[in-house]
Amino acid sequence: MSMEFIVKVEESRPASDGKPSAGPVYRSIYAKDGLMDLPAGLESPWQFFSDSALKNPENKMLGRRQVIDSKQAGPYVWLTYKEVYDSAMRMGSAMRRRGVNPGDRCGIYGSNCPEWITAMEACNSQAITYVPLYDTLGPDAVEFIINHAEVSIAFVQENKLSSILSCLPKCSSNLKTIVSFGKISDMQKKEADELGVSCFSWEEFPQLGSLDCELPPKHKTDVCTIMYTSGTTGEPKGVILTNGALMAEVLSVDQLLFLTDRVAAEEDSYFSFLPLAHVYDQVIETYCIYKGASIGFWRGDVRYLMEDVQELKPSIFCGVPRVYDRIYTGTLAKVSAGGGLKKKLFDFAYNFKLGYLEKGFPQEKAAPLLDRLVFDKTKQALGGRVRILLSGAAPLPKHVEEFLRVTSCSTLSQGYGLTESCGGCFTSIGNVYPMVGTVGVPMTTIESRLESVPEMGYDALSSVPRGEICLRGSTLFSGYHKREDLTNEVVVDGWFHTGKNK
Repeated sequence: MSMEFIVKVEESRPASDGKPSAGPVYRSIYAKDGLMDLPAGLESPWQFFSDSALKNPENKMLGRRQVIDSKQAGPYVWLTYKEVYDSAMRMGSAMRRRGVNPGDRCGIYGSNCPEWITAMEACNSQAITYVPLYDTLGPDAVEFIINHAEVSIAFVQENKLSSILSCLPKCSSNLKTIVSFGKISDMQKKEADELGVSCFSWEEFPQLGSLDCELPPKHKTDVCTIMYTSGTTGEPKGVILTNGALMAEVLSVDQLLFLTDRVAAEEDSYFSFLPLAHVYDQVIETYCIYKGASIGFWRGDVRYLMEDVQELKPSIFCGVPRVYDRIYTGTLAKVSAGGGLKKKLFDFAYNFKLGYLEKGFPQEKAAPLLDRLVFDKTKQALGGRVRILLSGAAPLPKHVEEFLRVTSCSTLSQGYGLTESCGGCFTSIGNVYPMVGTVGVPMTTIESRLESVPEMGYDALSSVPRGEICLRGSTLFSGYHKREDLTNEVVVDGWFHTGKNK
């Protein structure tokens, strides 16, 4: 951790009563007087969305490219905040007509698209808990999650309908309604109907609802989502995240960007391609909705990923090391292909700007002239407008991070987190260059410490402390759904032990 950006709030603890020793407790410098609190009156992420829709109803919100044929796509076509709001209200009302009530569980199964977010907001409107369904946890995971979470309604992408219908014989005691993201065939409806399950197309379902339905009260302690995660052993575990935890994570992202960089705004656009079924992307998209920014979705095929980026020209990009490494190698190849003289000029400009970043100059002041003359070309790798880069899910190689900070003309923050910590619990500060190669400091909602692991030779009190990362704060999960035994294993004395998350 960068020591000038953290404060010690509790001293270390020696080993006693069978408990291992633990190092000091640290917070971010920006939370030195206390962890960030939610403002009074903020009870649900629904307020983020409804406030943005009320403030700027005609702003672009969700966009996708029109596919002309299998290989060709047109420009992005957008739904406004008001259009998505109206759709979510009708969908939420229709869910209530189908007997789905506040606190009940709704599955969402499919890749990133406007329908995914609309279904999520429909759940938020009615205080219904949404449960992402995905098959990467194994062939029986969808069936397991539907039964374990007692999912009674599911929104499903068209190409996932056959797989959800195939598991219906084993989960129709819970699941009674299926809504397709698009169309649904008469044959599929008949197949489900024989098992007592009603199916609707995306156009049919909202006709059951209305725009003027009364919304139920919502509370920050309500369960917003149950996100199933594999750990490394055993059955998938349902991580319970409350409205309060999710909102606190979003507001902490905003607070850190405000203090150290530039917050998202209505004119920003975000490129959505990391799975919405995971908390990392879901938090960032909720943040963009809170700020009234637009979200453009990729076509779901890795072959067209960079082509869709070029079309959208996002200003906020959330990636993983594999994608950033691809950008790094592609950009270097283009520079080398330009010939020896251009390569020498590039290397000179690169080292000149790097020197100023290393001296502590912020991105926009490190080498503005070189940004215009040299790096204007390299930043086109992500469309040319990116100003906030985020990286997570795995360590980002230091040379790749350095390269992106120099050539993209954007800040870059690398983070570390888990589903149990609502995504990021540590983040580097985008405009602080010495944090390159690290995951930085705790978020403003989190306290952290190291706990010794004697059997592995890890000593949290040694001159070079090593140990299990333990977390405490307002963005932690509320436990594993129906698994109090597992919850008690990993949460001890209020501390979440990340290494026990198996």
